[in-house]
Amino acid sequence: MNSLPETLKATPSIPASGPRRRRLRFHRLGEEQLFPLLAIFIGVLSGLAVVCFRIAYESTRWALLGSALLPPRSRVLVVPALAGIAIAVLLIHVFPTTRGSGVNQTKAALYIYNGYISFRTVVGKFIGCALAIGSGQSLGPEDPSLQIGAGIASALGRRLELSRDKMRLLAPVGAAAGLAAAFNAPVSAVLFVIEEVIGRWSAGVLGAVVLSAVASVVVERWFLGAAPLFRIPPLPAPNPEELAAYAVLGVAGGIASVVFVKMIAWLRAPLKSAPRWTQYLQPGLAGLLVGLIGYFGYPQVMGAGYVFMDQAMHDQYGWRMLGILAGLKILATTISFVSGVPGGMFAPTLFIGAMLGGAVGELERHFLPHLAGSIAAYALVGMGTLFAGFIRAPLTSVFMVLEVSGDYSIVVPVILSNTIAYVISRSLQRTPLFDLLSRQSGLDLPSLEELREEAVLRVEDAMRPPRLALSEGKEPVSEGLQRLDRSLEPLLVVHVEGAGWRGLKREVLAGLADQGRGSLTLAEAAAGEFSLPVLHPDHPLDTALRHIYDWPLLPVVHRANPRQLEGVLTLSDILNTYRRSRAQSEV
Repeated sequence: MNSLPETLKATPSIPASGPRRRRLRFHRLGEEQLFPLLAIFIGVLSGLAVVCFRIAYESTRWALLGSALLPPRSRVLVVPALAGIAIAVLLIHVFPTTRGSGVNQTKAALYIYNGYISFRTVVGKFIGCALAIGSGQSLGPEDPSLQIGAGIASALGRRLELSRDKMRLLAPVGAAAGLAAAFNAPVSAVLFVIEEVIGRWSAGVLGAVVLSAVASVVVERWFLGAAPLFRIPPLPAPNPEELAAYAVLGVAGGIASVVFVKMIAWLRAPLKSAPRWTQYLQPGLAGLLVGLIGYFGYPQVMGAGYVFMDQAMHDQYGWRMLGILAGLKILATTISFVSGVPGGMFAPTLFIGAMLGGAVGELERHFLPHLAGSIAAYALVGMGTLFAGFIRAPLTSVFMVLEVSGDYSIVVPVILSNTIAYVISRSLQRTPLFDLLSRQSGLDLPSLEELREEAVLRVEDAMRPPRLALSEGKEPVSEGLQRLDRSLEPLLVVHVEGAGWRGLKREVLAGLADQGRGSLTLAEAAAGEFSLPVLHPDHPLDTALRHIYDWPLLPVVHRANPRQLEGVLTLSDILNTYRRSRAQSEV
C-alpha cells in the first residue's frame, strides 16, 4: 500500500483557494482575540458534519443490510465483500489519503504539515467510512469524526489566512469538536486530544479546545437529541469484596489489549508491503471474512456494535457468549483495520471491553452469587479497561466511563481496573498502538506516552555548591577579586540587600581595583550591575538553558528564603548532567 507520507508529501503545505482578494482578512481583526469565536464556529461546523456522517452510515447500513437488528444471512455474506471492493477502488483512485483511523493523520497535520489536511481527505473519510461501517466492517465512527473535524478546521484556517502557529492549533481544536460530537462526551474528547494529539496545553489552547467540543455537542444534541450513547441502568454501589473481580478484569483487559495490538502489528506490515494489485482485494477479502463471522452466527461483531454493547449492559448474554463476542471482535476488527479500510478503533475497543467486563461479571455471579455485582457496572468498567490498555490514554479512559455513566460510585473500580490494564499493556507491549502505526507508515511523530513517562531533569540534579565565589557583599573588591581567582568560577555571586542576587565578573572587579577603588564593598560594586536570573531546585533544567548564555553562572535559591543559596549552575554542569542521563538511559 502507499504509505501515508508518500500521499501527503505530494500535497502543498498551504494551497491556493480562489482569488486572493476574496479571502477574508482574519488577521487584521486580531487572531488572538477572535480565536475563541473561531473555535466555537469550528465546533458548530464539525457538529453538523458529524450529524450528517452519523445519518450517512446509519442510512447506508439500512440500505445495504436492512433495518432489522440482525441482518439477513444472505446479505451478511455478500454485502461486506462487495462494499470492500468498492472502498478499495475509491481509496486507490480517488481518496488515497483516507486510510486508517484518522488519529495519526491528525497528529501528522499538527507536527509535520503545519495544520494542513486537504478537504478531499475530509470528503473521502466521510464517504469511505460511511460505506465501511454501513456495510458491516468491524470499525467505528469516532476516530474518523475526529479527522473530519480537524479537516474542516484546517480548511477554514486556510480560507481565513491564519498564521502558521494558529493553523497548527486548529487541527486539535477541530479534532476535539469532531470526537465530542461523535461520542456525545465533550470532557472525554478534550482529554483525549490533550493526552494523545497535543501532549501539552496552555490556557489559550485548552480554552479553544473546550469551546469547540462544547459547541459541537450542543449542535449534535440539537439534531439527534440529548439521549446518552448507552441506556445505563441504575448502578448499585460496588461491594468492597468485588474489587478483586475488578482486578481480574484489569488483568484480562491488559492481556486482551496486548493480543489486539500485536495482531495488528503482525498483520499490517506485510499487507502494506504486498504488491500493489492486492490493494484491490484486501478490503474485499476483509469484508468477506467479517461476513463469514456474521454468517455463522455472530453478526453482533459487524459495524460499531453500540446496540449490542447496550444489550450486554442489560444482562442479555451469558458469559460464554460474551467471551466469544469479545474474541471474535478482536479478530474482525484486526482484519478490517489491517486491510486499509478507513474506520476507527474506539467503538471496537469499547465493544470488546463491554463484552469482556460483562463476562467477568457473569462469572462472578456464577461462582460468587452472594456478591451479585451489577453486569452494567462490569461492562462499563470493561470499556475503560480496554481503552486504557489498547489506546493507552489512561486519564481519558477513567473520565470516559464516568461521563458515559454519570455515576461516580464506580470510580474506584474504574481506576483500579484501568491502572492494572495500563501497566500490563506497557510491560508486554512497549510501543503504544498509534506510535506503532505511525512508525510502520514511515512517520516520525512524537510519542506522547514516552514524553509523559520520560524522567524530567531538574535544576537540583545539576547544581553544585559554589567554590568560594559567594559573598554577602561586605568584603572589599580586592578580597573579592582574590576569592574569584581562587574559585575558578566565571562570576562572583553577591547578595545585595533589597536588590537580590548580582553577578560580578572578573574584568569588572579588576577594573575597579586598577582605578584605586579596591576598598569598595562588593555590595556597592554590585549595585550597578544587572540582577542575576534566579533559579529554584525544582525548576526544569531546560529553564536554566534560557539564561546560561547571558550569565555563565546562575544562582539556585531556596523558595522559602530568597537569601539562602542552595547552589550554582554553569553550562558545563548542565551538559554533564544531560550526558549522565543519556548514558543511564542507554544502559
